[in-house]
Amino acid sequence: MLRKVTLALLVLYALLTALPLVGLALQTGPMGFMTPITTLVGLTFAILHAGQRLGWRRALLLLGLVFGVSLLFETVGVATGLVYGPYHYTDKLGPRFLGLVPYLIPAAWFMMSYPSFVIADCLVPADWKRGRRLLTVAALGGLVMTAWDLVMDPIMVAGGHWVWEVEGAYFGIPLQNFWGWWLTVFTTFALFLLFAGRSQSRGAPAFDRLALASYLITALGIVLVAWIAGAGALALIGFFAMTPWVVAAWLRLAEG
Repeated sequence: MLRKVTLALLVLYALLTALPLVGLALQTGPMGFMTPITTLVGLTFAILHAGQRLGWRRALLLLGLVFGVSLLFETVGVATGLVYGPYHYTDKLGPRFLGLVPYLIPAAWFMMSYPSFVIADCLVPADWKRGRRLLTVAALGGLVMTAWDLVMDPIMVAGGHWVWEVEGAYFGIPLQNFWGWWLTVFTTFALFLLFAGRSQSRGAPAFDRLALASYLITALGIVLVAWIAGAGALALIGFFAMTPWVVAAWLRLAEG
């Protein structure tokens, strides 16, 4: 029953991701109200999938670490300019923790951190020594997650969700931001794998593909937003930065 609910949430997430694309194509105006709804559905899918794949204790550990580390790093980042570079959030994403970071932000971190973890976990051999595997999964997962930000960050800045206070080298975004993203995810995954213990096991290939699909839905959604909005370069970057991870993990799962 729970797996059917998880699949239904994935389908709903795909539909909600597609809806703003229709609005953009028909020029019906902005649909900013869809962002929190879509994010919360994606978050719920990720939590349910993680609970069944990792076991609920480990799933809640990962959830807590993602929320805690991302909120800590983002709060320090907004307050000081460290980690990501100098930036601040606008009111578009709702209420903010300490007036700095929207509460929706750690939800979005988990929504994409979890499938990024599944992809990295699939790609790194299970029989590697624990320390080597911990560092590799954490480092690779950071790359998979940061690939999303290559296209998402410029789109969200253009939409007025946050503002960079310096003119950066990448579509106005400081390159430090992407190092900060990688570091946030690396720290989270390394802590999780350190505390989760050796008994963590992989999921069934068919079930893992649902997590891969959620990453792909997000990837194609943001790529199509960029393309429809006329940002062809961003769309191209996003496509080639994100889809190869899904293909590689899918092929690894097909090997058994």
